[in-house]
Amino acid sequence: MKIIVPMAGRGSRLRPHTLTIPKPLIPIAGKPIVHRLVEDIAGVINQPIEEIAFIIHKDFGVQVEKDLVAIAEKLGAKGSIYYQEQPLGTAHAILSAKESMTGPIVVAYADTLFRADFTLDTTADSVIWVKQVEDPSAFGVVKLDGDRITDFVEKPKEYVSDLAIIGIYYFKSGETLRGELQYLLDNGIEKGGEYQLTDGLENMKLKGLRFVPGKVDEWMDCGNKNVTVETNSRLLGFLHEDGQNLVSTEAKIENSTIIPPCFIDKDVILINSTVGPNVSLGRGTHIIDSSIKNSLVQTHAHIKNANLDNAMIGNHASFDGKFTSISIGDYSVLE
Repeated sequence: MKIIVPMAGRGSRLRPHTLTIPKPLIPIAGKPIVHRLVEDIAGVINQPIEEIAFIIHKDFGVQVEKDLVAIAEKLGAKGSIYYQEQPLGTAHAILSAKESMTGPIVVAYADTLFRADFTLDTTADSVIWVKQVEDPSAFGVVKLDGDRITDFVEKPKEYVSDLAIIGIYYFKSGETLRGELQYLLDNGIEKGGEYQLTDGLENMKLKGLRFVPGKVDEWMDCGNKNVTVETNSRLLGFLHEDGQNLVSTEAKIENSTIIPPCFIDKDVILINSTVGPNVSLGRGTHIIDSSIKNSLVQTHAHIKNANLDNAMIGNHASFDGKFTSISIGDYSVLE
């Protein structure tokens, strides 16, 4: 089994955090989003992972590429890097990794996380991960006849289904998908200047290939700051329920209280502070005389005299709640 992970560009909705690190590498509960994603996929498919192919922009840099290859190797897989030079749509992005599209593959977009407990139907030509939602008009949805997907509908104005497509797909034959996506590009079949995966899926369906749903229990987005902080909180809750130890024994805690669930990494220092619930503190972060809840703090940040809720603090950031002299760069936000 292979996993194809289109990662697109750095993204703008999470600025300033994505100015120095691509969104899929932002840590959630101490681990990069894309790392958690491929781990969860591996758990669902319950098969050895041969290769993970990451599709990125060249400006991500050498260190990011090394980090991505390391994520694959931790799962016992080969890590491959491909480049999408221009943002020409989902089909174009996936086809950038066409050399790796052989045999059974999973395609997964790198800004979403999920929790699921279903058995992958490897006899189907394709399995599309879906989640039941309250307002399907905001999503692409699938229409079912029994356990078979009969239609894909993008943001339906009238109700046709409440099963939203979350952006993770299994294909029994990577070669078949590759051929359909190549057909779109060769024949200029695009919408608004972009080649779309859904057009390839529609052609496959019309040829009689069998699509079935894989229903997930939880779907967590990482598109912007607020939903990323919410996803961090939800994931901490799941990990806490699973019995995982989220507080490092190498953290230094003085006259402070931790309210679970919280992730506290190595070399974190807490002094005269209350942290939690739903807080992640990255490695080497210092919290002094502060109260923090429902927040995501990355590595080596220094925070003092603060009262934070629903906050997202980047790497090496310094925040003093009693500030009078400040230096704020592009895209910074104080609310």
